[in-house]
Amino acid sequence: MCLSIPGKLEEILSSDDDIFRTGKVSFDGVIKEVSLALVPEVKTGDYVLVHAGAAISIIDEVEAKKTFEILKELDELNDLDN
Repeated sequence: MCLSIPGKLEEILSSDDDIFRTGKVSFDGVIKEVSLALVPEVKTGDYVLVHAGAAISIIDEVEAKKTFEILKELDELNDLDN
């Protein structure tokens, strides 16, 4: 099953070009580098939904935390560390 996972944008790594911009996103302490091309307005500290290595939308912090907790309960985060 493919899911979008909520995470917090900790750092923008490259901001010279919106198309190739990337950032470090924390998923409950697991840090992954993701593309920010689809969310040019995102800022450090925002919560985003990430699918297939790309942030696809900015979401509310409360909703992000609720969703992440549900995914943990469903044991859907097994591959996050890989």
